[in-house]
Amino acid sequence: MTPRILRPFLLAVSALLAGSYAYAAARLGAGPWSRAALALPFLLVWIVPVAYWTRDGTRTETWFDRAIHQASYLSMAWISFLLVGALARDAALLATRTLHWEALHQAIAQAGVPAVFAGSILAMAIGATTALRGPRIQDVTVPIAGLHPDLEGFRIVQISDLHVGRTIRRAYVERVVARAEALAPDLVAFTGDMVDAPVAHIAADVAPLAALAAASPTFFVLGNHDCYAGAQEWMAHFDHLGARVLRNGHETIRKGAATMIVGGVVDPAYRDASPAISLDAAAPADFRLLLAHNPKLAPLGARAGFDLQLSGHTHAGQFFPWTIAVRLVHAPHVAGLSREERMWVYVSAGTGSWGPPVRFGTSPEITRITLVRATPSTDAGAMQ
Repeated sequence: MTPRILRPFLLAVSALLAGSYAYAAARLGAGPWSRAALALPFLLVWIVPVAYWTRDGTRTETWFDRAIHQASYLSMAWISFLLVGALARDAALLATRTLHWEALHQAIAQAGVPAVFAGSILAMAIGATTALRGPRIQDVTVPIAGLHPDLEGFRIVQISDLHVGRTIRRAYVERVVARAEALAPDLVAFTGDMVDAPVAHIAADVAPLAALAAASPTFFVLGNHDCYAGAQEWMAHFDHLGARVLRNGHETIRKGAATMIVGGVVDPAYRDASPAISLDAAAPADFRLLLAHNPKLAPLGARAGFDLQLSGHTHAGQFFPWTIAVRLVHAPHVAGLSREERMWVYVSAGTGSWGPPVRFGTSPEITRITLVRATPSTDAGAMQ
């Protein structure tokens, strides 16, 4: 039986897909056979939440299940590009008709449909290449007023939204670990959504992350997908890998004569507790770092007195046109560096990809955050 919480979501998804298909078929279909063929990707997108998300998560997946998921996720990205192309074609047709540019109007009417299909396939190819070749290094300098001299140049490597599961497997994780190790971090932060499947299914794929925890102090906080995959099991497993799991708590580390508090909150999707953090009982520290998967928790960190919050969750939209839509949901902390009162907030675009292994308008990243003492020029430059 479909869980009650999913019913409104599934109805909304069904209505959205039905409306989108009706528009695409009317504007891009050339006859009954082409319209029937166009229905297939919409059906593939619909079948995964309806037939799979309502199942018992302990059921063993077959090769057919995995193939359906991959086809569904790729269809999701392709439909997004296709609908954008169809809307752009219709806008061009309306503009050329309004301006009485008959020759151009006829050319768009005749060649527009093949161009939309070709453009959507090209965007898919570019996006898949960008996603699967692995993360780039994103360097971020964060100026901190009165930073302790022993923390000048302190390097934090952030890995977020890795989404180990159906698409991101051990080979990709090994590339991430090798690139992160080369950055010689003083601290490693796993800021949630590291996994997309239960421990029993992907423990071997996640195993390379232990090398980072063995070399540097490493901290982990839950993301919403970690909760869906089994929060308690994954917290225990990351502890086994050597990461320090933060559940609405904090720890203190030292660098030379400087002290740093590292705090972490659970994700709102965690059922056993709500996100909360306080430093009232903490000893004085020279720098306070908060790990919170969802950037919407920034007010909580600012009130507690943290200097910097590291988050993920948004993927910066992952691919167009969601790169625009995500700004409506997560502003002002969508991607990159921003402020929440006096606290800096950095939102990673994600180290992996969720769903479609596609990046278009964004790139997966490993983030190297370097702390520096603030001056008027560095503080202004960080916000550019």
